[in-house]
Amino acid sequence: MNFDEEIKRKHTHSMKWDMLQERYESDDLWAMWVADMDFKVPQEILDALQEVVDHGVFGYHFPPDSLKEEIRSWLDRRFDYAINPQQIVFTPGVVPAIHHLIQTFTNEGDGIVIQTPVYYPFFALVKENNRKLLENPLTDETSGFTMNFEHLEEQFKNGAKMLILCSPHNPIGRVWTEEEQRRLAELCEKYGVFVVSDEIHADLIFKGKHLPFSNVARDYSINLATCMAPSKTFNLAALQMSYVIFDDSTLQKSYEAQLKSNFVGGISPFAVASCEAAYRKGEPWLEKLLAYIQENISYVKKEIKNHLPEVTVHEPEGTYLIWIDFRKLGFTSTSLQKWLREEAGLALGEGHVFGKEGSGFARMNVACPKGHVEEGVRRLKEAYKKLPKHQEHSSS
Repeated sequence: MNFDEEIKRKHTHSMKWDMLQERYESDDLWAMWVADMDFKVPQEILDALQEVVDHGVFGYHFPPDSLKEEIRSWLDRRFDYAINPQQIVFTPGVVPAIHHLIQTFTNEGDGIVIQTPVYYPFFALVKENNRKLLENPLTDETSGFTMNFEHLEEQFKNGAKMLILCSPHNPIGRVWTEEEQRRLAELCEKYGVFVVSDEIHADLIFKGKHLPFSNVARDYSINLATCMAPSKTFNLAALQMSYVIFDDSTLQKSYEAQLKSNFVGGISPFAVASCEAAYRKGEPWLEKLLAYIQENISYVKKEIKNHLPEVTVHEPEGTYLIWIDFRKLGFTSTSLQKWLREEAGLALGEGHVFGKEGSGFARMNVACPKGHVEEGVRRLKEAYKKLPKHQEHSSS
């Protein structure tokens, strides 16, 4: 494995690289936005996919028991998360999975809580399903972001029926502690709130250990669906495979009926082969990946601290996404966006799309070769030097 290898993704129909004009109004930007990796997948996965290609027949497929067993084993080894393979329901992605969970377990007009700033499709999932969006902004403290439990309880009192929990949290990178999750579980039990726990980044942990919400919820009376996938971990998003785990078989049957009524079913043989290979043989690659990304995170943090002292990096406890605070530079949300694009030549995840609390921030994806990260940071430093109050200093 060579994480330093620069793989050209332009002109491969890559969203990150080939939709810059559409998303940022310029093709000439350094792409560090979409949450996928610029690394090749493990060779073991490529070998498994090649076997499928060599077979040469791509007819209708169903998930075999062996796939469920590999998932069960992975969750047990990585998180002490003990499940029965029959608890697994396959879906074509976590966002579609949440869409169908909303349709199954809430009605139009019901309140759904999201904790902002947060992964921006959550907003659309609530609004496009004609549910009431209830926001519980995270508290921005000097020690980092935390859940505002007092405000959350008020939102639950306002009639919330569901909470979409992002764990680890995208974009801020928090890995929620057991204490935080237990306090959350107590409130959900008290007010009868259904929890959808999006744990797609669970394998990407740098500080602490990921605790599946299900391991906490078992001590409470809570309706819960846990959404996971190998896609972020092993860079398999294009293969469109995720899974939902239910602790309650009655809820699972209701969900399966909803999927059936929407004609959602089947699974690609490429998805099966890649997931089985990843979970059976991918751990050594993953451990090296985590060490490599941690070096990228440390590099960005050090360089920004030394060369952009007014900019603050929120070092992620999990995910390969860095939440960067530019507010002390005095930009408006619009002018920060313009500065990052036109002066730094960067395509970052612009903070305002994650909710109004994200204004003044940007999200940087560092799951890419070190040289790519260095170029992104170089552009940021050069743009900073050109700011009016830094020009005299930088030229001396």
